[in-house]
Amino acid sequence: MTPRTKLLQRTTRLVQAAAVALTALATLLVQAPTAAAEDICGYQVGGDILIAYNATGGKGGPLGCPTTDELVTPDGVGRYNHFTGGSIYWTAQTGAHPVWGAIRDKWEALGWETGKLGYPTSDELTNPDGTGKRQTFQGGTVYWHPSYGAHPVWGKIGELWGQYGWEGGAFGYPTSDEQWDENYKSIYQRYSKNNLVLFWSAGNGVEGCKGECVGYSGTTGTDWFRELRVEIPYGTSNVVVRAFPTEAGFINARTDFQGGWYQMWSLAPYPNDVSQTEHNSLYEQYACHAKFADQLLPGEWNTGVSFDLESWRSDIGMEDATSLTKFLSHNCEWD
Repeated sequence: MTPRTKLLQRTTRLVQAAAVALTALATLLVQAPTAAAEDICGYQVGGDILIAYNATGGKGGPLGCPTTDELVTPDGVGRYNHFTGGSIYWTAQTGAHPVWGAIRDKWEALGWETGKLGYPTSDELTNPDGTGKRQTFQGGTVYWHPSYGAHPVWGKIGELWGQYGWEGGAFGYPTSDEQWDENYKSIYQRYSKNNLVLFWSAGNGVEGCKGECVGYSGTTGTDWFRELRVEIPYGTSNVVVRAFPTEAGFINARTDFQGGWYQMWSLAPYPNDVSQTEHNSLYEQYACHAKFADQLLPGEWNTGVSFDLESWRSDIGMEDATSLTKFLSHNCEWD
């Protein structure tokens, strides 16, 4: 046997040994939860799933008795046991977490671990208000409140919601799953405070949503305003405010700027991170639209259906904003 042949044989044996070791390691990782299994109520529960089960109180806890042995999930990645009061799901990446109640029902409705939420990454947690619950998953978080049920929050709507304080902030708890708004070509989700809506759009060609945008709207109207939309071109610090007056609003806001402004902002939260200069500009634009709103035909106004305010316009002062001479040149849309 030549030295070269011996070297090839030795290399082959090393490769084969490495392959066997990797196979054994992979088998160990997938089967880890089945180690040290126990017979409980006639079913096998073991490993990390057993540890998580015992941490909830075992048979005397909310999960009760198992109703299955440990099973492999359809994607082949995880393991799970079902129990009379819920389930425990495990993967090597996420660990073992119990899922039960309305949160489990919502997760099931969305496709279990193969759906958009993926696997649970936490146990069920109590929110700071002491009333609601939440559980995090790979693809988002499911929030539950006894008055509003369980709803997932994820993506850019969830990101914006978090910027305003989560369930303890300006919007409160989600009261719906995400839905499609054909009128605004956007995905929206309703929240508990004042029936507010958070939304995301890939772009609908209108004002702040000409490209991708996020934002929110309030439609629990006042005497002078029926809707307020705040549109934020995604990835920018810009804000577009679109206020939709009633007929009384068009008429009365002409002479009561401050009263109309306060009514407008009673519909939805004032946007975060607006500088004093931007605030001044938004108010000046509002006053300009309000003062010079003119009815062309019944139900038709020269401003269109809304007063549109853009935060990037400069602060020109109320005198120039409400001057008729200046209005003829800037039409409430100055640089």
